[in-house]
Amino acid sequence: MTTAVRHEVLVRLGQALSDATRTQILMRLADAPGYPSDLAVEIGVSRQILSNHLACLRGCGLVVATPEGRRTRYELADARIGRALYDVAGVVLAVDPACCSDADADAHGCC
Repeated sequence: MTTAVRHEVLVRLGQALSDATRTQILMRLADAPGYPSDLAVEIGVSRQILSNHLACLRGCGLVVATPEGRRTRYELADARIGRALYDVAGVVLAVDPACCSDADADAHGCC
């Protein structure tokens, strides 16, 4: 994989993770494939909002949709995405929360 391609993958993943709803969708799909109506209930958003986020994730190439009769099943486009998400989440958990609180961010010059 060339550096340019790797860079683009990271940009797409970063864009996807920049929204809390999309992050929740990806983490749930890392555990198992899901259906939009079920995901909307689990995450606590409307079906329309969930549909918009799924369209974004499809456009980024992170999820794929498989029609199953009248329903559509979503899953991660590549199982490695799920492993990467868990790895990234582990790193984020190690961040000093005081550094990234809204009140302290400006004072410390971080986040």
